[in-house]
Amino acid sequence: MLTVEAVDGLPEIKPGDDLADLIASRASEISDDDVLAIAHKIISKAEGRIRRLADVQPQPQAIELAAQLDKDPRHVQVILDESREVRRATGGVLICVTHHGFVCANAGVDASNVPGEDTVVLLPEDPDASARKLRASLKRRLQASPAILITDSFGRAWRHGQVDVAIGCAGLQPSDDWRGRTDTAGRVMKATWIATADELAAAADLARTKDGALPLVLIRGAGRHVTADDGPGASALIRPDSTDLFR
Repeated sequence: MLTVEAVDGLPEIKPGDDLADLIASRASEISDDDVLAIAHKIISKAEGRIRRLADVQPQPQAIELAAQLDKDPRHVQVILDESREVRRATGGVLICVTHHGFVCANAGVDASNVPGEDTVVLLPEDPDASARKLRASLKRRLQASPAILITDSFGRAWRHGQVDVAIGCAGLQPSDDWRGRTDTAGRVMKATWIATADELAAAADLARTKDGALPLVLIRGAGRHVTADDGPGASALIRPDSTDLFR
């Protein structure tokens, strides 16, 4: 049985806060088979991945795109700074490839759930490294080594709405490859490759509300996907250019 429960009581996170201490004080009864799903914004805030728009000087490309999209040129400049490629600019949104390789709206730069009118939060510089660091810190405090899953909400081609996906993980098998196995009828499966980390991230999002300030979710019952070592991280889910059919 899979259980997914939001953990209450985390304060507003500030740059430099010790997330491991804060999490350990509120989720002390965790085991090696558990998964802690964490909305990336508290990771980003603790790591200081916050930009004040008053400190941003927009460049010509940002000014041009901002006029086209009816956006603040300072906000657009931050998006460009976080992107290695802009795929499309339409409907008030920039579809970008981040420096991590994620394809997402506005390079993950977001102004929601951030204190201050002119402040935006960025994705962690290296979400997998953040997950590994947090997992090690929790193990020192709790003598348990749960899997860490860092999540963010992404849109999807051809479908309305957003779904939380994994942008970083440690101690979790990010995918479960069934290609080459047989189905119940004995047929060899050729395409079945389950994005485990993304499915757990989506389940975690159902346990919290977007306005509920509940960034931490405890998932139990997914122990078969938890690994003793940190594993390859969520970066293993990024499709390489050579097999990306939508470029």
